[in-house]
Amino acid sequence: MKPLNYAILKYFTKVKEACTEDVIEALKGEYGNFRALKRAAVLEAIMTAEANGLLEETRFEMGSDGQLRVYYRAHEEGAATINKYIND
Repeated sequence: MKPLNYAILKYFTKVKEACTEDVIEALKGEYGNFRALKRAAVLEAIMTAEANGLLEETRFEMGSDGQLRVYYRAHEEGAATINKYIND
């Protein structure tokens, strides 16, 4: 099992785009017992990846729960970098 932050980054190489809730839903089967698999911690990991140039914001919308959902994607160069350093 890879570290949670690695799994978060790797997830973005397999989808067109995703928001924090999408990541949590996708990873909860394997990482559901991790305390860091919470909205704030996952958002921090995503925003760190964005600040480091691995992900970029694509759009945002208001969820039915009243939470702002910001969607990100791994652009071509970011996905290549993630795949270079994190194996499946």
